[in-house]
Formats: sequence, structure tokens, C-alpha cells
Amino acid sequence: MRVPIRSSPRPGGGGHHQVLFVLAECVPFVIALLVLVMEFTPAHVLYTGPFLVATPALAAVTMGPRGTIAAAALAVAVSIATATYNQAWGNQQVYSNFLALFLVSVASVTTSRMARARSASELNQVRRIASAAQKVLLRPVPERLGPLRAASLYLAAEKGAQIGGDLYEAMETRYGIRMIIGDVRGKGLPAVRTAAAVLGAFREAVYYEDDLVDVIRHCEAAMRRDAAVPGAVDEEALVEGFVTAVVAQVPDGHVVEVVNRGHPPPLLLRDGKVQALMPSTPLPPLGLGEFIAGPPGTRDSYAFLPGDRLLLHTDGVNEARDRGNTFFALPEAMEAMPDRGPREFLDRLCQALVRHTEDQLADDVAMILVDRCDEAGGPAR
Repeated sequence: MRVPIRSSPRPGGGGHHQVLFVLAECVPFVIALLVLVMEFTPAHVLYTGPFLVATPALAAVTMGPRGTIAAAALAVAVSIATATYNQAWGNQQVYSNFLALFLVSVASVTTSRMARARSASELNQVRRIASAAQKVLLRPVPERLGPLRAASLYLAAEKGAQIGGDLYEAMETRYGIRMIIGDVRGKGLPAVRTAAAVLGAFREAVYYEDDLVDVIRHCEAAMRRDAAVPGAVDEEALVEGFVTAVVAQVPDGHVVEVVNRGHPPPLLLRDGKVQALMPSTPLPPLGLGEFIAGPPGTRDSYAFLPGDRLLLHTDGVNEARDRGNTFFALPEAMEAMPDRGPREFLDRLCQALVRHTEDQLADDVAMILVDRCDEAGGPAR
């Protein structure tokens, strides 16, 4: 499932740049205030008309049409007040100032509207490109996969984005249903590139590798090959880059097999109670395989009975915090959810997560939910 794009931030999204942008928005109004102070005090030694004429043009640079109109209206009000106070009505210079202010205001509003329309068009184009990229990189999980009913969800922490450093996939193979979910260290385009390399290796290896350990080793090898390309990633990502991942398989029989490489464990919901499928042997994330002293990995098996519900998720879910620095209680939230289908269950879970963080996610969120159906193919709930 694709989560709709949230509203994009104003220009200058960083904290420091955001402050500068707000200050720039205040400049036209500060100029109008200074003109008013100069005209109504004995310090009236300068001709202030050109300053007021410039306020709509300055407002058009940082504000939209409404802000430009507000700045122009304020300039007109100040001009009327100063002309009345100085008893300058009838002076040709006053009417020249009003005419110049009118012309500059009309030009500024028109320019601001054209710039806003152009920006909206460019933003829509970027969103269409992001949507197409997501469909290629993070395509939705099919609603039915063999004996499973499934749903997926992705929510980028960065407002206006649709893809990031989290990854997921679920595919039906001759070995059973195979799934992966992972989280790339870092953000931005390098994280997206690493996620694409891991997903590409997974989609290929699941069809010919009979062991899950070998599947995840192919993913790690692809990640290393991609990082070895000169200029592909920066120096920090090359030295410290890694990907936490979980690969799961639902073969014939009521079991689920899991290989966990430093990722939050899947959660199994059975009879209203949640159980974390902890690995028997903790292993480091992909990219840190040299720290494995023993075998290259272990495959753990857990009972996965008809009616059970399995959730694979990234740490953007269980580590999400509210303003009081309280973690999102994922197991309790799953237990409290009404018995619905996988898609509606994920929707409600996402809504609870957004409410908990007050729409201020600190990390990307990816989830895959699968239900084990009974032998007849229907849900055993």
C-alpha cells in the first residue's frame, strides 16, 4: 500500500534556513513600520516614498500572492496616513508615489502568482516521478500469496517524500512465500541506492537459492558490490554503512522460517496475544558480516498456524516517540486492534502511530502484514 504524500514544507526546510526564511518574510513589514516611525517623529529627514514602493516587490520574493497583497495594502495604508499627517494632499509627488505603488503591486502579485503556479507544476512533476520510482522499488505486496493474505505499507519520515531507506518485498516461489524487510543506515539518495541493490539481489536469489541464509548472503554481496563502485557512496557510508534486515519464509506446513540480521524481530499475533520471534543467535546487520565468528547465519523456525497474524516492520515503528519521549507500544497496539483484514489492520495501526507521534515521524516506516489462512483458503478467525 502506498501512503499519500504529506504536505511539503516551505522553502529552506532546515532549521537554520527556516529561521532565515521567516526573517526574510518580515522584511517588507519591517520597512513599512520604519517608514511609519520616521514620518511620525522629528527624525523625518528622508523622503520615504521609494521605500514603500519597494515593499510589494520584496514580499513577492518570499511570499505568495496573499502575502504580496497584504504588503501592498500595508504600504497603501502607511502612505495615506503619512500624507494626511504631513498635510501633503494636493502635492504631485504624493500622487506619483501612489501610482508607482499601484503599478509595482500589480506586477508583484502577477509575478508571485506565476512563480507559485510554476512551483506547483514542478512539484507535481517531482511527485509523479517519485510515485513511479516507488512502484519500481517498493511495489505493493499482493493481497493474496498462496496460503497467506497480505498487505504492505510505507511512510517516509521526510515530508513530501515517498521513498527512503526502508525496503520490503514479498514473493511466491517454489520454496514458499519469501519476504524481506530492512532498514538502510542513513537517508537520502545513497540510502535509496543501497535499498535498490538489496531488493534487486533478493528478487533474484529467492527463485534459485533453497536456503534463506544463502538468500540474505546474496543481498549482502550485492550491497558490497554497489558500495565498491567509485563515487557511488560517500566515505562515511562506505566505512559505516550497513542494512538491518529480516528474511522470512512460509513453506508448506504451519511454520515460518526467519533469518534475522540485526533487525527488530517479527511479531506474531495469536489469540489476541503478541509474541516477538527472537533469533536464537543474534547476528550483525548486512555489511558487517566480517564480525560473524561462527557459521554465516542461522534459520529459526516458529509455529505459524491458521488464524495467526505476522507483522514484519522497521524500527521506525517500535522506536517512534511522542513529545514526552515515550516509545510507541507496538505489541499493545496490535493486541488492541479490532479483528480486520490485513489492509485495514495496517491502516489503523498507521493511524495510531501517527497520532502517537503527532505526525512528527523521526524515521521511515515500513510494514508487511500476513495472515495464515486455513486449508480451505479462508481466514481461520
